[in-house]
Amino acid sequence: MSRPSSGKEIVVGIDPRDPSVPTLAWAADEADRVHLPLRLVLAVPPLHDTQHVDSAPHRMSLQAQGREALLAATGTVLRLTPHAHVATELVDGAPAAVLCRYAAAPTTHVVVIGSRRLSRPEEIFSTASVAVPLSAQAECPAVVVRAPEHTAPGPARLVVGVDGSESSQQALGFAFEEAGLRQASVHAVWVWQRPLLGLGRAEAGADERARILSESVARWPGRYPDVKLTQEVRQGHPVEELARASSAALAVVVGRRGRGGYTGMRLGSVVHGLLHRGECPVITVPGSAVRELWPGCPGGSG
Repeated sequence: MSRPSSGKEIVVGIDPRDPSVPTLAWAADEADRVHLPLRLVLAVPPLHDTQHVDSAPHRMSLQAQGREALLAATGTVLRLTPHAHVATELVDGAPAAVLCRYAAAPTTHVVVIGSRRLSRPEEIFSTASVAVPLSAQAECPAVVVRAPEHTAPGPARLVVGVDGSESSQQALGFAFEEAGLRQASVHAVWVWQRPLLGLGRAEAGADERARILSESVARWPGRYPDVKLTQEVRQGHPVEELARASSAALAVVVGRRGRGGYTGMRLGSVVHGLLHRGECPVITVPGSAVRELWPGCPGGSG
């Protein structure tokens, strides 16, 4: 795989009510790793009562607050990474829609946002929801920094969920690329729910999944010989087990759609759950984005 081409940038969604330092730190570190500039984007949502006599001054106040938040975020980035190249943009529109437009641009490497820690119903139905619609629609990897990367002593690793789907293959490709940049390892996890059958059959099922997991990851170590790979089959609910696996990880990487998910939604149920349960940044990878960035991935043009 090749590095992203020049002309790319990392887009960071800025929330004026919660300018998350962990989010800015993740984006600044990634920009430094891949040698790309940062674009900090703050969306000013439309007013619901456009006929109100005070709507114009109120909008001007929101825009002023937005400019202040962008200035503060820029200062934070430059304190963390003094040599970073930072651009800012104040945009009118709903935050989710604005960031999805940036995520569709061919110049965007990844989009990074913080988590507002909304409840699951709020994430689905609230106009304040950004993480779910962005992760579901982004045409590039979407990073949701719900919690900071773990920096505990011991080897650094990225956890990647694998289920045999093409989507999880793209997640593996992104995880190996990131691990190579970070001098970290990749921990591939396959989670299955134990059937209500006899013990012998359950053990046979686990063995079969371990075999399929090994086959699923087999192509990557040869492409990244310096990245250590570990594999694990877990029994239980995929969201719960991947969340536990993420408790000591730099990030958990998942494909947007696996073998499960909701019909009619572009976001798998496991990804949706991890956005609420993950104990480190959650990176959702759509297959098309990985094929564009790294043509050597399975299904790509290279």
